[in-house]
Amino acid sequence: MKSTESVQDFYIRVPNANPLGLTIDNAGAGHFNVFNRANCSTITPYSRRDFYKVSLIIGTGKLHYADKWIYIDKPALLFSNPIIPYSWEAESELQEGWFCLFTETFIQSGERKESLQESPLFRIGSNPVFFVNETQQQEISDIFNKMTKEITSDYLHRYSLLRNYLHLIIHEAMKMNPAENFEKHTNASSRITSLFMELMERQFPIDTPQLSLQLKTANDYARSLSIHVNHLNRSVKEATGKTTTDHIAARITREARALLQHTDWNISEIAYGLGFEYPAYFTNFFKKNTGVSPIEIRQLAI
Repeated sequence: MKSTESVQDFYIRVPNANPLGLTIDNAGAGHFNVFNRANCSTITPYSRRDFYKVSLIIGTGKLHYADKWIYIDKPALLFSNPIIPYSWEAESELQEGWFCLFTETFIQSGERKESLQESPLFRIGSNPVFFVNETQQQEISDIFNKMTKEITSDYLHRYSLLRNYLHLIIHEAMKMNPAENFEKHTNASSRITSLFMELMERQFPIDTPQLSLQLKTANDYARSLSIHVNHLNRSVKEATGKTTTDHIAARITREARALLQHTDWNISEIAYGLGFEYPAYFTNFFKKNTGVSPIEIRQLAI
């Protein structure tokens, strides 16, 4: 499983979400699609996405981030971006509303050229949830209804119009006050450690030497979890008694042993697959953590 969910991954995970068979570059530049939440998953995995998402959630459930969560007990607008990982756990059987997903390229192909991550709604540290009253719910619902009709039309400039509808929702939200009632997880260190370990395991096994390991340091994992590296290090140390770096080194070493013993990849291929720029760096790392060289392990496997 990838540490970041792409648009393609999303359509594989939720195959009924793309009945129109829209391509990744359906908007000419970038991708846009809109959905009814009646067809969405009741539980979404904790991960980053490589796309933006705006949801009108009608139904109850919990929205989880690395070290906090919020209970959605009334209609709410949610803004998510590619930087902040989250998961959704529906509580009520009835889940209604809409959501649209889109790429940065889709937004930038219009008049707006700056990144959405500079927006008050999407930037790191902002509150992404806005509870709406009945009037606001109806106004936002009307816009989403127009989106669902427009995306199936044959109007030549429909994606420009859809972009305008999206900006209208964004502007409506900027008039509102964001939710403040986020709760800290009871044992935040344990949860962060669990997320770190899960994210680390997602990278393994290494299937091909052509795809290099993406998350190699504590800083890499902290960025993926959208928390400060010091917070990650403290949490992992508190929960396990070992440092983040110790866990990463042990997991890479274990994978290196498996590749040396059970594949015919040469040392350079294994080194690259595990994220080392040069084979010598890998050899030094492996010997430091095992006391023997990669060649010695390879010879023992013959």
